[in-house]
Amino acid sequence: MARSVPTRGEEGRARGDRRFLVTGGGGFLGSNLANELLEGGSGVTVFDNLSRPGSELNLEWLRTRHGDALTFARGDVRDGDAVERALGEIDVVYHLAGQTAVTASVSDPRADFEQNTLGTLNVLEAARRSRANPIVVYSSTNKVYGALPDVRIVEEETRYSLPDYEAGIDESRPLDFHSPYGCSKGAADQYVRDYHRVYGLRTVVLRQSCLYGPRQMGVEDQGWVAWFLIAALFGLPITIYGDGKQVRDLLYVDDAVAALRSVVDRIDLTAGEVYNIGGGPTHTVSVWREFEPALTAAIDRRVERARFAPARVGDQKVFYCDTRKAARDFGWTPTVDVDDGLHRLAAWIRDAEPTLRDVIADVHRGRRVGG
Repeated sequence: MARSVPTRGEEGRARGDRRFLVTGGGGFLGSNLANELLEGGSGVTVFDNLSRPGSELNLEWLRTRHGDALTFARGDVRDGDAVERALGEIDVVYHLAGQTAVTASVSDPRADFEQNTLGTLNVLEAARRSRANPIVVYSSTNKVYGALPDVRIVEEETRYSLPDYEAGIDESRPLDFHSPYGCSKGAADQYVRDYHRVYGLRTVVLRQSCLYGPRQMGVEDQGWVAWFLIAALFGLPITIYGDGKQVRDLLYVDDAVAALRSVVDRIDLTAGEVYNIGGGPTHTVSVWREFEPALTAAIDRRVERARFAPARVGDQKVFYCDTRKAARDFGWTPTVDVDDGLHRLAAWIRDAEPTLRDVIADVHRGRRVGG
């Protein structure tokens, strides 16, 4: 059932004129990736239903910068026919669309499943039927590793630590989904992996940690780094769920985009593989005890409106990933340190156009913005 060897035309496109489809291209990561690809002269189609607040502004930003070089296909990954039409003769699919919040998955697990698992299956089936033999890169999550119940965790003054995993959790860690979100993303993760083993489709799974950066409309349920900065700059209340010592490895969006591109450039080695993509042990921070002073430095003011609440379902006390496999296979390591990244994000929020600032404010007052 293996796929045929790429044609001469496909090999030629691999040298620089590939055609890209970015599902969820109106989102935070998708719009940054699409911009980078378009700046390099590649043909890019953004496929998005524009349901996420702020996605229409991200799309307009791309259109303003790139004009007719950008193709936009409005659609939903839950619609298999729409996905197949958008995919067409695409060479590389970056599948970034999906439901992104653990809390939303708990309140509506069916919608979470349909967007993440069924949507991914639709992308894979369209790719499997395509004559272009496309590469498919899937944006997975570290949540597939679950709560790490058997891993020794030590509580320190400002954080939790993993003394037995100095380099972080690596890809050999057994999957242990914890929350409907973990289940839907984890099932999709394994579908993507198995479509290489069964059908020979050139797929790659990237299990991402906490991404942050410009064009991220962070909300309390998802995108906490951006949300904390936005809330602090707009004078909105911040709630810290848990004791604030939970540790995450942060990854600036430019580094995430570099990983997405590099993994395709080395598809001869990366096809069928799974990679952790995160800040790793050198880019960790506890979500409040250590993040608060970093936030204060980034926005140059103290945060006045913060309170604590019980930890949420599926929240890991500490997670940071081991990224040495990515470094070995395609030469990727994170380069933007946390303080620098936070200052860049704060500058973007401050310098945003008035319309964008209004959107951010409306999002965090509970108004619906976007498609």
